[in-house]
Amino acid sequence: MQFTFCRDPPRPTPVSVVVLVADGARPDTLRAALDAGTLPALDRLRHEGGLHTVSSVFPSVTGPAYTPFLLGLFPGTAGLPGIRWWDRSRSSTRWPDFARSYVGIEARHADADLTRSQRTLFEHAPASLGALTPITRGLSPSRRMGFSWTFGARAAWTHFRGDLRGWLGIDRAISARMAERIRRERPDFAFCVHPGVDKTSHAAGHTHEVVTDALRIVDDTAARIRADAEHDGRWRDMHLWVVSDHGHSPVSRHEDLSGLLADWGLGVLAHPWIFGRGRDAAVMVSGNAMSHVYLELDRRARPFWPELAARWEGTAERLLARDSVDLLVLPHSDSACEVRARDGRGRAMVRRVGVRITYEPLDGGDPLGLGGRIEAASNDDAHDACAGSDYPDALVQLLQLATSPRAGEVMLSAVRGWDFRARYEPMPHVSSHGALHRDHMDVPLLLSRPAACTPRRTVDVMPSALTALRIAVPPGLDGTSFV
Repeated sequence: MQFTFCRDPPRPTPVSVVVLVADGARPDTLRAALDAGTLPALDRLRHEGGLHTVSSVFPSVTGPAYTPFLLGLFPGTAGLPGIRWWDRSRSSTRWPDFARSYVGIEARHADADLTRSQRTLFEHAPASLGALTPITRGLSPSRRMGFSWTFGARAAWTHFRGDLRGWLGIDRAISARMAERIRRERPDFAFCVHPGVDKTSHAAGHTHEVVTDALRIVDDTAARIRADAEHDGRWRDMHLWVVSDHGHSPVSRHEDLSGLLADWGLGVLAHPWIFGRGRDAAVMVSGNAMSHVYLELDRRARPFWPELAARWEGTAERLLARDSVDLLVLPHSDSACEVRARDGRGRAMVRRVGVRITYEPLDGGDPLGLGGRIEAASNDDAHDACAGSDYPDALVQLLQLATSPRAGEVMLSAVRGWDFRARYEPMPHVSSHGALHRDHMDVPLLLSRPAACTPRRTVDVMPSALTALRIAVPPGLDGTSFV
């Protein structure tokens, strides 16, 4: 007699994805440290998988620039148009100011402010861990690190004292906890933020040796996670990625944008003093090299520029004449915006019709330096059209933000060397970010395995993680998988 034994089909080998965010790291800063032999664990990844330079998002600032990693969406699409924004609809914020700032205690509102049209990576992969991430939706409290009241008090004390070495201590403590929990719990997905690179860059500049010290902590974290995975036989099935959310560039001049508009006779709302003084304009700075300016605050429905031009054209021209302003962006509809540049570079219209994007110079201008009219058949074609300019991915980024219901009626991107916040910073900034130019938009993406196709944007990270985890990529994401 012959017996046939039925066996269960083989179960897929467990796969994990670990993303380390070196917040504020520039590609050239990271590459220089790798070439100098300072970061051996990361250099090993570079040779095995590859180091890419990809485009971040506008505004290029912590918080909004995390929506690509965890939702696969641009900030405007995701509902986080800036690290500060004003709620014209008055549907998400409260009286008396109806303003939002994720700098401080209101950071807890980020999850609720996000669109519900897409799930976060934590919701797709519940067996996840997260550390110091401003977006936590889907991450249970026991799987969050750096969110206790005790830790919050330590971080606040470090921040308001301007204690750079204190931030490095926070990075070391959190990353050590993350590495240990990855070893013990073997999560499907782990997301660990290292804020030290950004904090030290703001205070000392991106070329300072203390920034290299911050990058060494990222290297130590990667080395520990890899060593544990190799010891336990998990490394073959692990993807380890290192990425940044924005760049940095030196700043020596600070425009007090809210004070400027107040001096022009407008009633202005701006953080941290957001009460009173009229209802003409709200100034919401991010990074601090970009800002939304909201106009005619008593109106509940968002007015587009053609409706505002008769009253506010003079203000727009005065803003563009400032030494601090590089680009001025004026939303015209839910599918088009006008961009103007300083120094006689003129203006142009950027429009989306279906999947096509057009860049139409007006009156012989070329504010983005793209060489003339552009008609792109897709987001990727639009990215390639901007690749040689000083404004990576500008066409897509201008549209995703300008057409967001939560964006301002005027958006400003600063000239190198300038930002838009002259007061109220705990430590004087010698470096800033947030703008649309290359120094802020180019970021590194370091992979432990070769990519199947060339990554273009940080928004590609989330669908790539889903693909690696064998989770179906939902429709409607702004990125595409490089796995």
